[in-house]
Amino acid sequence: MADFVRAADISELVDPGKMLVDVDGEMVALFLVDGTFYAIDDVCTHDGGPLVEGELNGYKIACPRHGARFDIRTGAALTMPAVRGTRAHDVKVENGGVWVRLGSLGATDGPMSHATSAANGFEATGRPLPAAVLATTAAQQTALTAQETVAPSTTVASRTTAEIEVGSVSTAVLCEDSVRELLKKVIDPELFVNIVDLGLIYGVTLSPAVDLPGKQHVAIDMTMTSPACPAGPQLIADTRRSVGAHEDVSAVEVRIVMDPPWTPDRMTDAARDSLGIF
Repeated sequence: MADFVRAADISELVDPGKMLVDVDGEMVALFLVDGTFYAIDDVCTHDGGPLVEGELNGYKIACPRHGARFDIRTGAALTMPAVRGTRAHDVKVENGGVWVRLGSLGATDGPMSHATSAANGFEATGRPLPAAVLATTAAQQTALTAQETVAPSTTVASRTTAEIEVGSVSTAVLCEDSVRELLKKVIDPELFVNIVDLGLIYGVTLSPAVDLPGKQHVAIDMTMTSPACPAGPQLIADTRRSVGAHEDVSAVEVRIVMDPPWTPDRMTDAARDSLGIF
């Protein structure tokens, strides 16, 4: 186990307060709240944002980039878009200094548990979920179970979410609204919420196909929760597959737009409820 390293003087922090310190070559966010010091990695697990630059509210620190919140006592991720906790460290006060010992590589999982703990009737905070949220979560779990039921000759691994949900070719009249309904079939693999309710769709444009009379070219302006979103390639592929299943679509163009940056404020109330954000 690593040794304690003197990271700061007690006098360097006001209460409440925060500062960035170097512990054995690693950047650590050090906090003082209600007379107690806490330390966690200065890394938002969503996209690497510097947590120490965020807003401290009680025992919660918010990433300045996309608003993910973490518990400074445990490192647990409390709100999306973060789905994994950041590492917490041991802290002691001795000889006028604040000493930090780097924790293990493990971190407390966070809102990814929205899918797990919510299925058991509890928020990530441990409080019972409201009945309305439980009903929403139950419906999501049923949908996920249905996705795993495919024809005997086809494995789940060989089919995407969009393929499983879309099923037969859509015959609804092609317009922006119908395209957005198709996009609701594309589910974020980490948060289990569709990309429309997450606020990832910035625009939908239809134009006549030049080489195929009666068909439409569909252009979709889409963002990600962060530039390095690991689910990006899958979401793009599922978007093309879902919209492309419509009989009147000739081609689907997905244009990734990062301006304005995505923030949790873009989510619908339904998405917030399903993730336990109130």
